[in-house]
Amino acid sequence: MDNKNNEYLISVTGIQEVDGEKDKIELQTVGKYTLKPDHAYIGYKEYDEENPSVSSNNIIKVENDDKVTIIRNGETQTRLILEKGRRHLCHYRTIAGDLMIGVFADTINNDLKANGGKLSVSYSLDFNNELISNNEFYIDIQEKG
Repeated sequence: MDNKNNEYLISVTGIQEVDGEKDKIELQTVGKYTLKPDHAYIGYKEYDEENPSVSSNNIIKVENDDKVTIIRNGETQTRLILEKGRRHLCHYRTIAGDLMIGVFADTINNDLKANGGKLSVSYSLDFNNELISNNEFYIDIQEKG
């Protein structure tokens, strides 16, 4: 079922664990959400907390229950492919230079429907096969208004 590209309230919670220390980020914004028969798109703009004039455009493509692709364009550019049970090498562009990082998705829980829903993903990042962090994110999408 296809839905119109209306505005939605998008809540994102991200948790990152590095060396036993957890950091949590929460974001609430207005964005776009489109559900197609075999995938969904979530799009929103994210602003830097320390410099609100700096932003990134985020697109999350959800393919069924086993693959999520995160594309971020802005000062840093990333394209992370999260596929349940599979490691991918992904491009991560920072202001310091380009990196190739390993991404392994442990769980993907997709409960997205025509009028919104929830998505949760847990995954790990590695560089040169050394664990960088364990990560989780939760997205809640609701029709605006």
